[in-house]
This record gives sequence, C-alpha cells and structure tokens, in this order.
Amino acid sequence: MIKTNVMRLLDQANIPYKTIEYEVDESDLSGEHVAKQIGFPMEQVFKTLVAKGDKKGIIVFCIPVNTELNLKKAATAIGDKKIEMIHVKDLLSITGYIRGGCSPIGMKKKFPTYIDETVVLFDEITVSAGIRGCQIVINPEELKDYINATVCELTD
Repeated sequence: MIKTNVMRLLDQANIPYKTIEYEVDESDLSGEHVAKQIGFPMEQVFKTLVAKGDKKGIIVFCIPVNTELNLKKAATAIGDKKIEMIHVKDLLSITGYIRGGCSPIGMKKKFPTYIDETVVLFDEITVSAGIRGCQIVINPEELKDYINATVCELTD
C-alpha cells in the first residue's frame, strides 16, 4: 500500500483514519461501485465534486454517492447566483486529482468546501484517498474541521 498525499497530510495533522483498498473497474467509476466494493452503505461513502460559482470561483462539494448535487441549493449555500460543474478534463489541472480519485483533502489549493448535512448522521464516512482504488475511513467531524468545511443542505 502506497502512502498518498492525503494519508501523509492526515498523519502530519495526527488525524486517525483507516484505509480500504478496492478493485478499480475502469468501466464503472461510480460511487455506488466503490460502496459495494468496500462494504459500506452508499450514504456513508462521500464523493467529491468540483464546481465553479459565478462569483466565488472554484468550490468543492462532498455528498453521498447515492445522491446528486442540487445546483440551486449549492448556489444558495455558497451565496452565488449560479454554479456549474467543472469539466472532467479540467479536474487534474485544478485539483491535482483525477476522476474517481478526487479527495477533499490535499488539493493543489485550499478551495471553499461544503459537505452535505447528512454527514452528521455518521460516526465515520469514507472519502477518496486521492487515488482510484483506495478510500479513507474518517470521523466526519475531524474531516470537517481539517478541511474547514461548511455543513449544509446540498442534495434533494
């Protein structure tokens, strides 16, 4: 198991986490596939989405893999009129991560980050470890504090 930048950052911050490796299926990079592979309920596996607000610029959202980001709710949460998802081809240059391996921890820059309100229901959630094939299991409160995220309603 290689140490990802995400793991190194959590180690430096003395934040406890576990890792779970899983089989990557290039034809199915969905969060549902990841949840099945790691044996976690879909509502506890959080995907990281990157969008651009008309005023705020790049914004990061973490939501359960079995939900969709509600763009209106997200725009309201950040105080923008409208937001749109960035193109997948721009993900690596903006965040340093590829699709299926995007983590809210350790992006190239610190972007404003928002986590869906359902995160408070769990003692632990998973997010990407920064590469495809590995998830970080972490206490959501510790994650929220570490990435300075705002918890709000982002999904339907």
